[in-house]
Amino acid sequence: MSKNISRFLAATAALAVLSSGPFVTFHTLTLQAQQRPAISSHAAREAAIVAATTAVLEETSKIRELPILQPVKSGAQSRAQIENMLVKNLYEQMTTAEMHATEVAYHKFGLAPATFEYRPFIIKLLLEQIAGYYDPVTREFYLADWLELETQKPVMAHELTHALQDQHFNLRRFQKWPHGDSDAQLAAHSLIEGDATLAMMVYMAKNPLVALAFTRSLNTGVSTEQFNQAPRALRESLIFPYLQGSQWATSVYKRDGFAGLSKAFTNLPLSTEQILHPEKYFANERPLKLTLPDLSNLLNKAAASNESSGVSQRSPLSAQYSALSTSSSWHRIDSDVNGEWGYYLLLDQFLNSPAESRRAAAGWAGDRYDVYEGAEPGQAMIAQISAWDTEADAREFFDAYVKRTELRYPNSKLLTDSKHSASDTLKSWQTNEGQVVMELRGVRVIVVEGLSQQVDANNFFKVLRS
Repeated sequence: MSKNISRFLAATAALAVLSSGPFVTFHTLTLQAQQRPAISSHAAREAAIVAATTAVLEETSKIRELPILQPVKSGAQSRAQIENMLVKNLYEQMTTAEMHATEVAYHKFGLAPATFEYRPFIIKLLLEQIAGYYDPVTREFYLADWLELETQKPVMAHELTHALQDQHFNLRRFQKWPHGDSDAQLAAHSLIEGDATLAMMVYMAKNPLVALAFTRSLNTGVSTEQFNQAPRALRESLIFPYLQGSQWATSVYKRDGFAGLSKAFTNLPLSTEQILHPEKYFANERPLKLTLPDLSNLLNKAAASNESSGVSQRSPLSAQYSALSTSSSWHRIDSDVNGEWGYYLLLDQFLNSPAESRRAAAGWAGDRYDVYEGAEPGQAMIAQISAWDTEADAREFFDAYVKRTELRYPNSKLLTDSKHSASDTLKSWQTNEGQVVMELRGVRVIVVEGLSQQVDANNFFKVLRS
């Protein structure tokens, strides 16, 4: 699930870029502070960075075939300065409510434990991994001051490619990406990071001694504690723009050179499907835009009817919420797109079979999911609708998601009564987190997780199909 990963990248990939090569994950870039040889003074280090910036920018400009339109201011920043920047950018890109919605979605999809807290974890993760960043607002480049300058010139090439991108294509337009399509946003950031990673690869090929020093530095004193503790979906989505993005950028480069990548900043990739399958980008295979009706009123009416009949669903732990109005307890807290990459992550979290999960996620044509939260702690529901290229693709995804559901809820009970048949196109389970109902209709698949057993699933699905 790429949920809010792309929003997070909007705050960091262009502003505080996590540099990486295609042969290493981004977390291998940091060095322990004590391994940097002492520099006589802060002024001397700043002067060294300025000189290196000028030289690397000139070479990167030739590699990337983008003229330098203006000098790039550069310098070093401490951990405290970089942490302040990360916190500031995170809050500028995501509200507290959006961070909460991210946590709810991660929990409900089964991608993170109930104790996972998005904001504090992401800050710690980034501070552990960051090597340098380019800020398109101030148009300045900064290198972490605990890193040895001579071993980090490939990082500089990566970041200064962003400076050139910004001068020619305006990276600031990616900072305020409209909410509601994280998949498209992740694809756009895969262009930005894939392009910069490819330029860095060429720079290293042209400077083998620099590349050797950089490679050696990767194996010395690397801290990966936070990265290793991150939920898998978060880890893999954070490196997606660098790894899959560089593979996509290489495909574009082989076909049309760097000129093709420059044109891509006008003709943006629109989905992670296009990143994973470059031929679909070249064919301009656009994703379908799907919508879901707001189900809040339906959920609240069912809850009100249940309470009026004298049956309370509230647990003793939620007695503190008894004064709340049932009519406003359920509300939609988020709406977004999983995309092919997001569905791969959702499936493989439980299938643990990458090849099978990739096949089932391929053939994606579009989707939409909504997250709802109730009044009780931990009460949540997710409704999804997805479209597929063919009925065979839809069937393959449906069958894979059925398998995922059975692994996700091992103690679930398959419902086979008149309302919920165990047919090949309709499946329903009762779990300890509510009902899970799935329906296959032609090229579309509807999935609801966390539905109260007091809700009539047949009527519920009629509304979803409308």
